[in-house]
Amino acid sequence: MGAARDLGRLHDIASVLIRYGMGDVVRRLGLSRILERAGHALHWKDPEAMAHMAPPQRLRRALEDLGPTFIKLGQVLSTRVDLLPPEYLEALEGLVDDVPAVPFEEIRPQLEADLGAPPEEVFAWIDTEPLASASIAQVHRARTQEGGEVILKIRRPEIEETVEADLRLLSRLADMAESELPEARRYRPREVIRQFSRSLKRELDFAREARNADRVRENFHREEELVIPTVHWEWTGERLNVQDFIDGIPGRDMAGVDEAGLDRRLLARRGAHAVLHMTLVDGFFHADPHGGNVFFLRDNRLALIDFGMMGSLSQDRRQQVGDLLMALVNRDTEATVDTLLEWTAGPPSDPERLAVEVDAFLDTYHGLPLKELHFAEMVTDLMALIREHELVLPPDLSLLFKSFLSLDGLGRRLDDSFDIVGEARPFLRRLMARRYRPETVWRNARNRLGATMDLLNGLPRDLRRLMRLARRGALQVNVDLTRLIQFGHQMDRAASRLAVGLVTAALIISTAIVVAFLKDGPTLLGLPVFTTLGFGGAVAGMLWLALSIRHGSHRD
Repeated sequence: MGAARDLGRLHDIASVLIRYGMGDVVRRLGLSRILERAGHALHWKDPEAMAHMAPPQRLRRALEDLGPTFIKLGQVLSTRVDLLPPEYLEALEGLVDDVPAVPFEEIRPQLEADLGAPPEEVFAWIDTEPLASASIAQVHRARTQEGGEVILKIRRPEIEETVEADLRLLSRLADMAESELPEARRYRPREVIRQFSRSLKRELDFAREARNADRVRENFHREEELVIPTVHWEWTGERLNVQDFIDGIPGRDMAGVDEAGLDRRLLARRGAHAVLHMTLVDGFFHADPHGGNVFFLRDNRLALIDFGMMGSLSQDRRQQVGDLLMALVNRDTEATVDTLLEWTAGPPSDPERLAVEVDAFLDTYHGLPLKELHFAEMVTDLMALIREHELVLPPDLSLLFKSFLSLDGLGRRLDDSFDIVGEARPFLRRLMARRYRPETVWRNARNRLGATMDLLNGLPRDLRRLMRLARRGALQVNVDLTRLIQFGHQMDRAASRLAVGLVTAALIISTAIVVAFLKDGPTLLGLPVFTTLGFGGAVAGMLWLALSIRHGSHRD
């Protein structure tokens, strides 16, 4: 299992899984024997399994009990609309990232080190009671010497060590799951954990989050409808983020929106324009625009906070997203299938069936007016189709679709007639027009021409190397014949079993002949020697044959 220092944490993980009825996973991963041996030495107690709870809820509760790293893992998994069905996504979205706050006196030494002075000397006032508390950080309000209201997002002390230990264990568990649980391989656990590790380490760096906020603010410097809190860099660092306090109505508080007399329809449109601009124009977007990260201001403007989880799309990827959205809106089956296959790593098991089912999927929405086209349902159905054919989207696209789904849900809570497809149409038209602008066409042609000239320029050198290797007899062709080699091993095992079976049958027949015709001969313990040896060899051959067949079936 690796380092013994993680054994206690491994026991905690297994105990929580067993408590929520996932003991079979622990057993199949091969952890039960390890934990049983360690438990005898350390006097661990077996936790009781919890019943009468749906599997998605059991998973959510288990992740909550396992602590901050696993809560964040659940939040990342909730973005993988291409991997998990809706009931699991809904359960994981309900993960409670609300844990007891660390007393202010315990975080004071770290805060003083980051500020370079006691907080009471830096700020005119600081609230020692946290405004909010989560698994990685907690937030305190403060007032600068100039009178400005700010918030201090403070990373929990020693959280980095806990996260590092959990990431080591998750990496090992992902390796074990991919090798021991065949049904888990389609979810690519190693890739998911690698993506999660990168995401979580970035989220632990509050300076990176602050740079993300500055980048989004710069992208929207001409737009007054979206407010991004200003970062105070003189105090901000890896463990501390100081930014302006946003005095607004949380995105979940629809009653507060009505009490303030805000225009719901205008807020929905402005939120849609902000997210669509980030995704389709800038290619750098807020990956989690849910109600807790959006605030509505008194003048019908919006504010975004928490830029720890961000998505990035290249220009080519944005063009592909535009192609898919246009294909969905125009009910173009061929373009939809082509885009999906371009995104996924491997071919589908049945491309023809995929095309037929995509056509049937698009036909379901044929003829519906835009106001009746529920984008969330459409994307959910498309993701179910992708999962059924075991296609996996790249991580940046799963974040994008999750962002669109969050936007659609928030928009419909504000305005029942909210139509994200209608709002996206102008952006898609501009995206398509930008693709075919003369300067864009010329730039692409110039890049392709340059790549072609580089290839032609290096062709003589590559041919000389190839001919030199051929003359020396060092030219090799590597062909991957993994399946053929495996088939050869199977044939070899079958031939060995057949040979042993024939020898065993021959021993039985020859021994019977000896018994019938040899009346006198040497004996051993009262039994004829040749008869005993013959039957002994036959029994040994049959036992070997039975064990070989049993071992081969288990290995298969």
